[in-house]
Amino acid sequence: MKTAIVHDWIVDIGGAENCLKEIYSLYPMSDVYTLLSKKESVSRLSIPLEKVTESFIKNLPKAETKYRNYLMFFPLAIEQFDLSEYDVIISSSHAVAKGVLTNANQLHICYCYTPIRYAWDLYHQYLKEANLIYGIKGKIAKTILHYIRIWDLSTVNRVDHFIAISNYISRRIKKVYGRESTVIYPPVEVDKFELYTKKEDFYLTASRMVPYKKVDLIVEAFSKIPDKKLVVIGDGPDFEKIKKKAGKNVELLGYQPFEVLKDYMQRAKAFIFAAEEDFGIIPVEAQACGTPVIAFGKGGATETVIDGETGIFFKEQSVESLIEAVKTFEEVEDKFDFQKIRKNAERFSKERFKKEIKEFIDKKIEEFF
Repeated sequence: MKTAIVHDWIVDIGGAENCLKEIYSLYPMSDVYTLLSKKESVSRLSIPLEKVTESFIKNLPKAETKYRNYLMFFPLAIEQFDLSEYDVIISSSHAVAKGVLTNANQLHICYCYTPIRYAWDLYHQYLKEANLIYGIKGKIAKTILHYIRIWDLSTVNRVDHFIAISNYISRRIKKVYGRESTVIYPPVEVDKFELYTKKEDFYLTASRMVPYKKVDLIVEAFSKIPDKKLVVIGDGPDFEKIKKKAGKNVELLGYQPFEVLKDYMQRAKAFIFAAEEDFGIIPVEAQACGTPVIAFGKGGATETVIDGETGIFFKEQSVESLIEAVKTFEEVEDKFDFQKIRKNAERFSKERFKKEIKEFIDKKIEEFF
């Protein structure tokens, strides 16, 4: 079987790129196709540079940093890849990778992180945050995203089998694409986080500071309970705005290297997570340290945190709801079993991901050919 792997873009290394790395490690003879890439990022994924083919997007002005500005060209770019020589195509897609052109003799399996967020369920939020509701720029943005939605739906039947990263995303795939999917959770490197049972009297949150992560909500909540200490790790566009909301009990450390993050994660009495994520890797990493998670009870966190056993859920993305959850947590915190919390995190290991992905793909290859 000759195999091609298609990934949206390889620029920054995040959860999707770590999935790509593991999929490539299972099929190392594959060729990789992507809209554009950074050499250092490709190397970090242990993919030989000569195996990677990029689209014309890479040649556009300032593409390496401003590639999202060329969204309207992404569908055209992804369809220019000639994959006719391959038997199996594996797309790793959160945007347009699943839209590659295939024929009836090819098996196309899509590992789907989400249908394009900014074109579907985050459409109105995206326009609001980007200040694109009104004016000429707003009309242009809306027109482009309307076109992206139409194109995205037109590509659905190019995929033979969808794999979703969570039940939450599986429901979204069903809603948007009308297709069933199999859930295989992404890999979390739980072995990099050791169990630590000597918890200290502070709470932790860590995130890139962008609106949907709701770090501002967490900081605002803890500023209203000044007897509780909160440590915040991370940087991003909203850092200064969040800093202004911080009380004396809130310590903002900005970006920190991995070892510092892990140290705080191990010692924290609980990790706070307020985003509605598709999966959410960092709550799993916290649990790998034996640290309970206080999380917003929607999205992927409901599949990785066990309410009352490995953490506590709060029902609304509001200051009041989070404060109430912290109070509830402190009433029962002595009942949490750190070993059990760690064991829950181990369900999402890298080894488990590779085993499940390989079994699924190999089975579909056997059935197809």
